[in-house]
Amino acid sequence: MNNKFTFGLLVFLAGGVTAFLIISQLSFKEDTETVAEEQTTVSMVPELPAQMDFAGEAVPLDRRDVQERLDRELLYNYYYKPNVLFTIKLANRYFPAISERLKANGVPDDFKYLCVAESNLMATAISRVGAVSFWQFMNSTAPQYQLLINNEVDQRYDLEKSTDAACKYLKQAYDRFGSWTAAAASYNCGMGGYNNQATFQKTTHYYDLHLPEETNRYIYRILTFKHLLNNAAAMGFVLDSTDLYEPVPFREIEVTRTIPNLATFAIEHGTTYKILKLMNPWIKGRTLTVRPGRDYVLKLPEE
Repeated sequence: MNNKFTFGLLVFLAGGVTAFLIISQLSFKEDTETVAEEQTTVSMVPELPAQMDFAGEAVPLDRRDVQERLDRELLYNYYYKPNVLFTIKLANRYFPAISERLKANGVPDDFKYLCVAESNLMATAISRVGAVSFWQFMNSTAPQYQLLINNEVDQRYDLEKSTDAACKYLKQAYDRFGSWTAAAASYNCGMGGYNNQATFQKTTHYYDLHLPEETNRYIYRILTFKHLLNNAAAMGFVLDSTDLYEPVPFREIEVTRTIPNLATFAIEHGTTYKILKLMNPWIKGRTLTVRPGRDYVLKLPEE
């Protein structure tokens, strides 16, 4: 009786050990496959382009420091996929208007990617230092480029007018430094800041200058957005045309007299105060005062 019990117990234990080993092997295999899959995913990195230019000026990608700086920005932004996808959607809406104003002002089309680097094409973007909207003009700088700011109006939020203002700055910077790349970099640190560094280091060539870290990264951020948006599908950012945000159709009304109540004005013109504000984000208040010698153009939905 005892021998039978002992034998049965041994058989039971042997079976349990065998089952444990089988389960352990299967679990280990699954864990190994999961780790391998995760490692494969993590190890996938975007390739740097073989060559690249900004506004027709070659990027010296044969230099190690240039390669590594571009690689850093590309990695950071490539894996921030929601932001890239959202930017692609917005670019379909805003790039046509931005490109039209850049062309009209004689500024290279690549500067639309500077606008992306500044604000991600968000009309409501506000920086930690108070720069606002598409081109991130400061309150103190905007009037120098004919952007009106008062209690009722802030034209930094007007896409066309702020693009024209940015063009004025960039053309001045180009005339000063003789390079669109330098002009773009100075948009981050100011013409005075860039000139101080260039004077001390005895070169205006952006890729040869040691600049504050934010400006050191700035051009590479612009280049990254140019690369990602121009090669979106090939890099895995696939959107159907129906996913893209279309430009909002509008009609324009010239306003030469004060509007005491913008909500009433909107209703009288077949829309709402909300839509009026969305289509004209440069309007701050509930009224619009039109002083002698001035006029405004409002965008309203197409009839």
